[in-house]
Amino acid sequence: MIKGIIFDYGGTLDSRGVHWSEVLWEGYQQAQVPIDKDTFRNIYVEGERALAKNRIILPHDDFHELLRKKVALELSYLPERPSETTEFQWVEKIAGYCDNSARACINEARPTLEQLSERFPMMLVSNFYGNIDEVLHAYGIRHLFKGIIESSVVGIRKPNPTLFRLGVDALELEPDEVLVVGDSLRKDIEPAERLGCHVLWLKGKGWTDEEDQQTHPHTITRIVQVPEWLEKEGQSDNDLI
Repeated sequence: MIKGIIFDYGGTLDSRGVHWSEVLWEGYQQAQVPIDKDTFRNIYVEGERALAKNRIILPHDDFHELLRKKVALELSYLPERPSETTEFQWVEKIAGYCDNSARACINEARPTLEQLSERFPMMLVSNFYGNIDEVLHAYGIRHLFKGIIESSVVGIRKPNPTLFRLGVDALELEPDEVLVVGDSLRKDIEPAERLGCHVLWLKGKGWTDEEDQQTHPHTITRIVQVPEWLEKEGQSDNDLI
């Protein structure tokens, strides 16, 4: 019987399972940045590498400020840099678009998270930049989670299943008593399954076509479907739906 739930954050609660590169790409298009998608994907990867190596995102940064720093860093890898004024405008437009997109997804998920938190202790387990506590507070959902296991804080990154083991231990449960909900088959679902957890794949547009073509028997497309899935699997009562 499931007695606790672990949620991933980025790509799960804030984008309906869509890889964040896709959300950012939409932001770049909205800002009319004149690059093709291959160039965008290259600067996205370079930006992620730099963020992993350097302490650019600070613990007090909310998601909007994170996005400003992230986009500015990505734009620094453009083959041809724009003027400072144009670059500033792009940063503000892209960060604003993506922050609004994330907020809309979280507001959509909020009633379900509140509903689930009344019946299950919940943890957040995420590969993030060291500021996820501030992000959750800013979006008004931090109180719904018993705790956070964040890769940059504990020094372990998914797909290492140890990150999920820490989440299970924090819930004071056994793996087979925990449901893990995440957007990445490779980083969330497969390592959680190896640990012995129940899993639910929130599937949206992924980073690769290969992952988009993969399937899993336990798949949803919206967070609001979690209670229905629990009921279908006989893991909760009718009050959850």
